[in-house]
Order: sequence, then C-alpha cells, then structure tokens
Amino acid sequence: MEYCPVKYPDQFNQAISKNKAIHIYYSQAIPLITYIDESCLYLKEKKCRICEAVCKNNAIDFNQTAEKVEIKAGAIVLAPGFEPFDPRLREDYGYGKFANVVTSMDYERLLCATGPYEGEVLRSSDLKHPHKIAWIQCVGSRQVTPGGSSYCSAVCCTYTQKQVILTKDHDAAAECAVFHNDIRSYGKDFERFYQRAESLPGVRFIRSYVSVVRENPETKSVTIRYATTADGVKEEEFDMVVLSVGLNPPADFKDLADKFKIELNGHGFCQTDPVNPVETSRPGIFISGAFQGPVDIPESVFSASGAGSRCGELLTARRGDLARERVYPPERDASGEEPRIGVFVCHCGANIGRIVNVPEAVEYCKTLPNVVHAQEQLFSCATNCAGEITDMIKEKGLNRVIVAACSPRTLEALFRDTLREAGLNQYYYEMANIREHCSWVHPKEKEEATRKAKDLIRMSVARSRHLEPLMEIELPVNKAALVVGGGIAGMTCALSIAGQGHEVHLVEKETELGGTARRIHDTLEGLDVQAYLRDLIKKVYRHPLIHVYTGAAISDAAGYVGNFVTVVRSEGRVFEIKHGATVIAVGADIYTPAEYLYGEDERVMTHLDLEERIAKGDAKVTNAASVVMIQCVGCRNEDRNYCSRICCSESIKNALKLKAINPGTDVYILFRDIRTYGYNEDYYREAAGKEVRFIRYEPHDPPLVEAVAEGGKSILKVTATDYVLGKKLELDADIIALAAAIIPAAGARELENLFKVGLNPDGFFKEAHVKLRPVEFAAEGVYLCGIAHYPKLIKETVSQAYGAAGRVLTLLSSDTVTASGSICAVDENKCISCGACIAACKYGAIEFRETPLGRKAAVNPVLCKGDGLCNAKCPTGAIQLKHFTDDEILSQIDAALLEEESAERDQAVV
Repeated sequence: MEYCPVKYPDQFNQAISKNKAIHIYYSQAIPLITYIDESCLYLKEKKCRICEAVCKNNAIDFNQTAEKVEIKAGAIVLAPGFEPFDPRLREDYGYGKFANVVTSMDYERLLCATGPYEGEVLRSSDLKHPHKIAWIQCVGSRQVTPGGSSYCSAVCCTYTQKQVILTKDHDAAAECAVFHNDIRSYGKDFERFYQRAESLPGVRFIRSYVSVVRENPETKSVTIRYATTADGVKEEEFDMVVLSVGLNPPADFKDLADKFKIELNGHGFCQTDPVNPVETSRPGIFISGAFQGPVDIPESVFSASGAGSRCGELLTARRGDLARERVYPPERDASGEEPRIGVFVCHCGANIGRIVNVPEAVEYCKTLPNVVHAQEQLFSCATNCAGEITDMIKEKGLNRVIVAACSPRTLEALFRDTLREAGLNQYYYEMANIREHCSWVHPKEKEEATRKAKDLIRMSVARSRHLEPLMEIELPVNKAALVVGGGIAGMTCALSIAGQGHEVHLVEKETELGGTARRIHDTLEGLDVQAYLRDLIKKVYRHPLIHVYTGAAISDAAGYVGNFVTVVRSEGRVFEIKHGATVIAVGADIYTPAEYLYGEDERVMTHLDLEERIAKGDAKVTNAASVVMIQCVGCRNEDRNYCSRICCSESIKNALKLKAINPGTDVYILFRDIRTYGYNEDYYREAAGKEVRFIRYEPHDPPLVEAVAEGGKSILKVTATDYVLGKKLELDADIIALAAAIIPAAGARELENLFKVGLNPDGFFKEAHVKLRPVEFAAEGVYLCGIAHYPKLIKETVSQAYGAAGRVLTLLSSDTVTASGSICAVDENKCISCGACIAACKYGAIEFRETPLGRKAAVNPVLCKGDGLCNAKCPTGAIQLKHFTDDEILSQIDAALLEEESAERDQAVV
C-alpha cells in the first residue's frame, strides 16, 4: 500500500479514481492523508496516473523511490500493532464467497459516518438495510484448528457489544443475535456495558458454536446452524452475518524480529518478561500496544507511556538536549476593539456534514451580529485547516474565533493554540459542539439537526461577544513525587521515577512493603512472585532517591499541581512532604465471603487461602480427593456489578498446581463465564486436558453448599445444575475454594477526599478518561496505577505502573506548570461575607481575608480549579468564574430564547 500526505484534501481525486482506489483517511495521529489502496491500476498494472495529473498540490508522485534514512537513537519503541484475522483462511465461514458475510472490521466501516455508505448499514448485495444480523464470536481465536490461534483475542466480546448497541441506535427494530462461548467482559465497567447490550429489545446472546451453512441464491441471506441446550440443533436465516475476528501478530512480524534481533513467543507476538512487559529480549528496545499480545485501547495507551518511561530511565542524562522551546508571536491587545467574529464550521468528514447542512449553516452565520467571516472546513483539526484559521485571523483582523465542530474536551487546546499562533489571546476562542450535541444525536432528523446547529452557533456567537482576554499562571514545579501504596504497582512506579533522577517518597500503611502480592506465590506463567517481590523490595530500599515510610497514615494533603504538601505519620513521627506529583497505588482488598459456609467450616476457603496452603504443602489440601472451586463469589451481582478479572486465571492456576502434585485429585470449577483472556486461554485448555471439570451455573441458580453427616463423618456436599446434561449434580468435596471478589481498598474514600480525586460506582479510583488519560485523575498532578484502579494481573499492574511513572515524568521534567486563566474572582463590593462559597469549594481555594472593606472572601488563583460551584452558591453574585461569567452565560440563554420566541410568533401567524 502507498500513503501520500496531502496539504489540502482534494475530493476530486476520489471522484476521478476509476477503481475507487483513493480514500481520504482521518485519525487523531495523522489528521488527514490521501490513501491509495491495492486496487490502484498504476500499482497493479502501471496504467492510469490520472490522479497524479489532477492533484493541485503535486502531492501524488508515482516516480518516488524508496530512500534509506539512518537515525541514531539511544532507545527504540516498537509499536507495530496487530493484523486482524483473515477469515478467508477458513472456507467454512463463507467470507469472500457469500456477499453478506462481513468481518467486524468491515462492519465497523459500515457504521462509520466516513464509511462506504456514509454511516448507513447496508448490504452490499442489494444496498438494503439488514434487519436481522448475527455476530459469530471467536473467529480466528480460541481455536487449535489449522488457520486459527489458540489464544483469546481479549477485545472481541466488547467490541461486538458496542456494534450491537450502535446497530440498535441506527435501527431500533433490528434483531441482533450474538453467538458466543463465554462472554469475556472483564474490563472496567465492561460488565455494565454487556448488561446494557443484553437488555436491549430484540437482542439475543446465544451460547453455542455455529457453522455458516449456505446462502439463499435469491435474497443473498445467510443460514446459520447452531445448537442450544434447550432446543437442540437449529437453523436460522439472517440478512447479514458479522464475523468477530481476532487479533493476529502484525503481518511482517518475523522480518521485524529479525531486523531488531528480538525474540517472539509461540504465537508470533513479541516475547516479553512477565515482570517487565514493556521490555523485549534485547536491552534498549521496548514495546507498547498489541505487539505484546491482544490488548484493549487503555492498556495500549498506558503501555505506550510505560515504554516512554523505560526509555527515560536509559536516557536521563540526555533529557532535554534536543527539545526546542516553542515561540509564539507577541499577543495583540484586542480588549478595546469592537468584536470581529470568525466562524469555522467543520464537516468532520461525514460525521457532521452528512446530517447538518454545513453550507446553509455557514450562510446563516454571516447574518449574525459582529460575524465578519464564516466558512466551512472538511476537518478543522487538520494541520492545513488550523493554519487556515490562523491566516484568516491575520487577514480579516478577527478578534473572536468560533469553531463549530466536536467536543471541546479533546480539541479545545489545539484551537486555543491556533489563536496563539496568530497573536490572539487564546481565551477569545469559543467552541460550538455540533457533533456530539447535534449530528450524532439526531442522525435521522437532518432538517431539525441543521436548525439546532444554527441555534448552537448563534448562542456561541452571542457568548463570544463578551469574552475577555485572560492570563495563565506559570507555577514552579517541585521535582519530587509522592507514591501512596507500597505494593508491586507503587514500588515499580517509584523505582522508575527515581531511576530518572527524581526524589520519591513511598508511603505504605502496613509495616512492610509488598501489598497483596505477599500472599501470591506464582503466576500462571510460572513466575516466582515471592522471589520477585524480595528483589523489588531490595531495590527500593537500596535506591538513594527513594524514602520509605511504613506503618504510615496520611493525615492531611494540600496544594496544587507541581506543589503539593502531604502530612504523613509514620513510626511515631510526623513528616511534612513537599512534592510536585502524587501517585495513588493503594491496591485493593479481598471480599470476605458471607456465603457457602465460609467462616463456618475450615474446609471452605478463598482462592488466596488455597494458594498459600498449597505453597506450604498442607496435606489436607494436597492430598484432597476432591476440590470444588466456585467462581464469581461476591461480584457480578447487585452489590458489586463488575467482574474481578483475575479470578478465573487464579482458579485455573491453583487447579493445575493441584493436578501437578496429585493427578488423581478431582477438581471441579463451577463458573458463569471462564474469562481467561489473552494467552491465559492456553492454560484453560491445559486444565481441561488434565481433566479439570468445568461446570457452568447461572446467577439465578447458584451452587448450594451443605455440610452433611454420612457414615459418621462430616462431608461437604455441593449441588449444582449442569445445563449441558440438564440435571442436578451432587459433588462431595474435601476442599471448597471460593473465587472471592477483589473490592476497593478500605481507605479509598479517605484518599478520595484528601487528594480531591474521584471513585467510580464500584468504589475503584476513577481515571480522567478511560482511553485518553487512563493513568491520570481529573485533579491535575495526581496519577493512579495498579489494582486501586481496577483488578488486574501482575504483568498488567507493572505495565500500568510504568505508564503512571511516564506521566509523572512529563510533569516533573518541566520547571514550570501552567495554571488555567479560567478561575474565580470576587467583587468585594458585593461580598457579604456569608461564607457560602468557602463551604462549596472542594479545593480549599477560597478563604476570608481582611480588606479595607472589612472581611471578604478571596480566591487563591493557584488552588482554584474553575468548577464554578461557588458561583451557584453566592447569593449576591459577588463571585464570578472568568470565561464563564453571568454575562457570557446569560447571553447564550437569551440568544436561544430569542429564536424560540421568533419560532412561536411564526407559528402563531400560521
């Protein structure tokens, strides 16, 4: 394939391509390029080249030749990603043979507004909407047959659920069937997402292996054969079949490994160290993302940050040598000028332009007061379009800029920077969200969506007239870090930060380091956890930049990003620690079961208790004739509506240990779904091969555990329904092991209040954004990692710990940090000293001060986060949030009401 960067998107090239080989491709990483696929006649047969002739910018050049560039580097990060499984390798799926059998990647493009049918889901055979759609899971994964992969691809269950939900959004009457083995919704909030999809009307999740039988020659619909325990073998016809394809290694993985002299594992992915999953077998070469193995987006993001942190440890001595400070032009004073507003309305490819009539919206903008320039753009965030905005500011003398596009959450910083490039104060920028708030929520109401887009733009124009220039504050950064929690996550993070030359204060509430890992002896891969832990603790205590506080409690935490002060009590002493960044890595606790006779009978224990007794060689356990393990104890229920993620792997690990010690032991695992995602699937298969028996139960019919007397001795009897056999089973057990849920740490609520961070509905710490900022809190300068964030395996914990360290170093490597100019200010003449604003502020940014007018509320601009709670509480309007003043907000409301009143008058006339 060939990629040619273009300065300006030229859709004419797309129109003249004979084979439709040219596409406009957009992403956050590569804002805009023209993409030429393999169907190009010139690439195939050296014919055509018409696109090259018509390109206005000479961006397409078929005479280009490859050139070699030598780059000298001290470290390398490999992130080649993955290759989707090609179902054409297996003829039984009918892919490439039946017109309406598509892959999940194909279907993703159908759902996309920039896809072949502009976001409409249509069948290629007749361009009709499919009403009845089937998804087949585990295509290319969890298979030991030729052409498949034995591992679980980890992401397929959840992306299928997303596609089902989006399909129902497109067509509420659509019938969706998902054929699966286990539903592996093991990630944070995934269980709720699964329940959301499952509860939609017309959606079925069917546990069954399937086969694609035939295509109807007239309708081109596809028949699937499957079997259920209730109805036996059935055949059913669907308008479309979606194959949920797995993740394979990148296509050139062998060549890549040879070039960089790194080892690959048996699946073709990069061989990693279980204690350092971002490192390859060759020192100085690191990896991130799916080259480690199948991972979701959040894991990819924090592994990328972790790889960066490991590079930083190697290159600390050279830090900043190649950095260049960005220089902006002098800022012009526009405060006394009449507002001159420029409006740029974005098509966002087809995300907005397919629904909203953008040209009509642009013409409407030109009728609004103070608007001196309005235009449309294909992608406002593209480099060329941002440059166009800068040029227009200079050319037209604009002093207010509105971009009508997407959410300010992701792109506001980019457009503010665009204003700075033009010498204009960045707070003269305003964003009208006509994507998330308009086109995406009104996809079937084009006229109404266009009218609403005009309303939103008119409101933004009204607000922008009141915008004022604001100055941001440069604050010094304390170069030390505080890490709260001395488990594997906390120690790994502390060592990485200290390894880059920064002082670290490591605070642990227990009297010794190690956390939950002190109770874990091995991993499924065979890592000796206790030996690893001893080595890690030794490194921490020997590092000269790490200060350890054990038996510690935090009594107070204050300050702001770059300058925190935390009071710690440890071993009878009080320490006041000053630091620039904070990492929360306090781990989690284990649920104490109140069911299945736990605490009443010593033969009933948790999976961690079982592991410890196996490690100690307890004969009652190792010589047991029968061991029953019960999964999902204390989670996936009303009280804790989440999956604890690691329990299935833990139980299989213990089962394999018992089988290795005593092959004659009968081991039963009673489960709802076996969630051995990734490479752990191989161990699940190994356990089944060693006659570990897996029996599924349903939540409405959980196992029953009783202690009964038979033959003069007490026996543990477990009764469970086997849905395959369709009958009740009674199992005599010498040992019952409960896969107890991982629950949030007992002190999580206290830390939430101390560090002004958030918790999710389950009580785990809530990241700022699940994909964009997975190791950061909304509170600036505070980060998280480990199972305090959510349950995870040791290798995932280590990866996230390095990721948090990478984000910490981004802060600590700077001498200053910039605080927002959008902060609160008090009009002393209106303040009545009631203290309502002080009580409302969660950040302690407001206090009383003596002034010539008496005692008045005053705002510490460094501590203020601009959340505006104090504004709402002030009875006299004495306190205002800059950039969100009453005048600005009320002008938006007035602009909205004016149009509404006009519409009502028009209706009355009619």
